[in-house]
Amino acid sequence: MKAVIAEKPSVAREIAALLGATEKKDGYLTGNGYQVTWALGHLVGLAMPEDYGLSGFQKEALPILPAPFLLTVRKVKKDKSYVADGGAVKQLKVIEQVIGRSDSIIVATDAGREGELIFRYIYQYLKCSKPFERLWISSLTEKAISQGFDNLKPGSDFDGLYEAGQGRSRADWLVGINASQALSIAAGRGVYSLGRVQTPTLALICKRYLENKSFTVQKYWQIQLEHRKEFMDFKSISKAKWDERKLADDTLKSIQRKGEATVTAADTKNVSEQPPLLFDLTGLQKEANKKLGLSAEQTLNIAQSLYENKFITYPRTGSKHIPEDMWTEIPGLIRALDAKPSCKEGVAKVKWGRFTKRIVNDVKVTDHHGLLITEKIPLGLAGKEDAIYDMIALRLLESVSHACSKEITDITLQALHYDFSLKGCKILEPGWRVIRGNFSEEDSDPVQELPELRVGDELKIKDAQVLEKKTKPPVLYTEAGLLSAMETAGREIENDAERKVLQGIGIGTPATRAAIIETLFKRDYIRREKKSLLPTDKGLQVYHAVKDKGIADVAMTAEWEMALQKIENNKADAATFLKEMEVYATAITKELLDMAIAKEKHPKLTCPKCKTHALLIRDKVVKCPDETCNWIQFRTICGITLTMPEIENLVKKGKTSLIKGMKSKSGKKFDAYIVMKGNGETSFEFENILYKSK
Repeated sequence: MKAVIAEKPSVAREIAALLGATEKKDGYLTGNGYQVTWALGHLVGLAMPEDYGLSGFQKEALPILPAPFLLTVRKVKKDKSYVADGGAVKQLKVIEQVIGRSDSIIVATDAGREGELIFRYIYQYLKCSKPFERLWISSLTEKAISQGFDNLKPGSDFDGLYEAGQGRSRADWLVGINASQALSIAAGRGVYSLGRVQTPTLALICKRYLENKSFTVQKYWQIQLEHRKEFMDFKSISKAKWDERKLADDTLKSIQRKGEATVTAADTKNVSEQPPLLFDLTGLQKEANKKLGLSAEQTLNIAQSLYENKFITYPRTGSKHIPEDMWTEIPGLIRALDAKPSCKEGVAKVKWGRFTKRIVNDVKVTDHHGLLITEKIPLGLAGKEDAIYDMIALRLLESVSHACSKEITDITLQALHYDFSLKGCKILEPGWRVIRGNFSEEDSDPVQELPELRVGDELKIKDAQVLEKKTKPPVLYTEAGLLSAMETAGREIENDAERKVLQGIGIGTPATRAAIIETLFKRDYIRREKKSLLPTDKGLQVYHAVKDKGIADVAMTAEWEMALQKIENNKADAATFLKEMEVYATAITKELLDMAIAKEKHPKLTCPKCKTHALLIRDKVVKCPDETCNWIQFRTICGITLTMPEIENLVKKGKTSLIKGMKSKSGKKFDAYIVMKGNGETSFEFENILYKSK
């Protein structure tokens, strides 16, 4: 009898059906010599400080350096403490019984670092010593699963992957637990969270926000000329910029009197724009955020659903390539796409027999190849699922097409000793861009088509005007922009040697970046404003406290990611990495405990209900300390967090100013005042109608 352990029930059912294990039992399926069961994500994890007998935040107990680390069943919050998750306890018992009745184990958790860790922690927690093999697949189609079972790999082949996952898990514990407790103790009020990856990510957002906020916008003026030749209208812009409007106006008048401009330089070159590679997860998340406004987590969840329904390959990939032996499968996938109406036109545009193999690279394929569709073509998917699927499918069509060839022309004109520039673009061979019909990037200025222009040509000035322009601040991060910054963190490093070493290494992994961003939302460190990510007051407070410390250093975090990759590839020692993390956790704990934190000044407010007690002001609530009165006001209402001045207006004056951009339960945005009645209840006020807010 063999035990098969999958990561989720849905995957277990697919595998069981293929193996002939069709008899349903409580928590597993059995038959044909197999017992197929499943984890429910991380059933087992690292024990928390209280499991070591350390309850609460104790300065004298820091840093906490477990030796050895203990494992415990997943816990959930109940009241003010954490208790074992009943569902996890039950399923773990099932797994233990299944393994007990089996001679060996087949590991079928997701084929990646976290999937490996999920199984190994269960294996270790149950003190199991039975032999195990690894099912390593990138798709849940019958063909892929069958091939995987025909080519099971020794479990020991993945020891490096496990050690990297364990190293990541322990490093996050050491840094997160110690730094969070140290900062909370130093702050003296409230609970703060720091993390090995979440804190440098928060630092990226805060730094960009502060640069944007402190940027001084300056006006400047340029002159634009309009021309016409060979029945084509086109424009040129002055290379000079004027700081004063009057100087630009005076120059304009002089140029208009002259009435013509001369071509002084004409440079034409052919540019070959290579087709894009396949999506990795981060690339898909960036595209979905730009085009559909989806968060990284939403995109991951949709991609995971498509994977579990056998429509796409494994989504948590960091690769954009496929291995050589998969190339023969690509034409079949493209032919299958002809059955999907939204992709039919794109399939008709690919040039059969002339596919480019740019996506083929054995060296650049990591745990999994780039995102591909499978032979199973979906029909009737929900809107967002369909859009994500089409992104992956059309990207495949683009990736096997040839380069887009363009003729780029740079022209310089001279009018009254002032130089003017214009750029032209002519598509010579559309190549991969014909698939969607987009011939330039959506966020770039359109490039005009020009008539033939030679040096010495005289061009009449059809019209001229002064354009008022403004310098632009650094743009606030969108989720797509933040993902790019996390992915290419090494490029932000000023030291050339460090930047070279860390090239291609980011912070976090494609599989974890969405969760990191969501953690920042849950901690109330960041918020969304339209598509932009902005820090909250609490997020800025944390950033100012740690911005000069190693825990906020993008380069240091990227170095840790590089060390984990080396462990995964059996090129570095996990024990050495753990020792280095203990040394770092000790240093950052001392650093945080020794610092003084500027505390937010709160106004003294009296409870509006009992009119007696001074209110307690916390990050998420304002409440009366008297349990009999029990008045409470949540600071976040319909998606908007009330600022301290708004809380003060509400309690003292009974009404806030107009709060804009609140969201109803149906997702509809509205603006309203929040008003307070004499008994302390609050309501919305708009268009002379009152609605109760709590």
